Amino acid sequence: MHAVNHLNLTLHRGKALGFVGETGAGKTTTALAILQLIQTPPGKITGGSIMFEGHDIMKMTEAEKRQIRGDRISMIFQDPMTSLNPLKTVEDQIVEMIGLHSAMKGEEARKRALEMLALVGIRPERSKDYPHQFSGGMRQRVGIAIALACEPSLLIADEPTTALDVTIQAQVMELIKKLQSVVNTSFLLITHDLGIVAEICDDVAIMYAGRIVEYSNIRQLYSHPLHPYTRGLFDAVPRLDTRLGGKLSVIPGLPPDPIDLPKGCAFSPRCPKARPLCHERECGMREYEPGHFVNCHFPLELGEGGVQ
Repeated sequence: MHAVNHLNLTLHRGKALGFVGETGAGKTTTALAILQLIQTPPGKITGGSIMFEGHDIMKMTEAEKRQIRGDRISMIFQDPMTSLNPLKTVEDQIVEMIGLHSAMKGEEARKRALEMLALVGIRPERSKDYPHQFSGGMRQRVGIAIALACEPSLLIADEPTTALDVTIQAQVMELIKKLQSVVNTSFLLITHDLGIVAEICDDVAIMYAGRIVEYSNIRQLYSHPLHPYTRGLFDAVPRLDTRLGGKLSVIPGLPPDPIDLPKGCAFSPRCPKARPLCHERECGMREYEPGHFVNCHFPLELGEGGVQ
């Protein structure tokens, strides 16, 4: 069984890539693979390369991998309560990260920790508090401070606003956007929220059943999505102009079991455009316009309805 297969992505310095798909599509697995945090067993990376700043992470020693985690590549996890240490103050946790990946020690490291907390909007007097003394939004801010403490080249955020209310979601995403521009960090945002992607990202990759089905810049994808799955995701988003009492559009069926993927295109059993060829073999990624790639035998026409 392959949780992720035939994945090919490029993320340039200072740019933001949105990684979108249903639960179980393989988004988090991809992020953990980049960080070399796939637990073995049950999982393992069986092939391919992960190029980062000119070096293949797959060929690094364990010591080299540990050095880049938290330093050159950082991750904001989905649930800040489980990713923070409940037995240490938030200041101590940032100091620990700084001590592991820089020459700063002692008072210098603590000063840096307080600067990072201030950067994410946490007052200095809260630095001695423990994670349970913070709200969900504040804990996520602490997670961001830890992730950015060493000014990483790549920041991965795995559903960073899932457990937060709408107001706090907006604050956290605005904060990440601001810090990304200040630090010039590349940003990989894992989410199912197409609205957040439109606000934050430069490019977007749509993932289904462990494969990328569409990849493009924001303007192209939102003006004319070409893959039926992408179109289905957009159609399922509630709109203010929807008639009162009207039903939301849904994609029929459920995502396939990774252990038993259908023959051909994995989306074909749910696809309204599927033809016999789709059930026989997968298409593979094709470039239908400059920079716009689609894994589909019969993509939607370029002029066929964009996102309103």
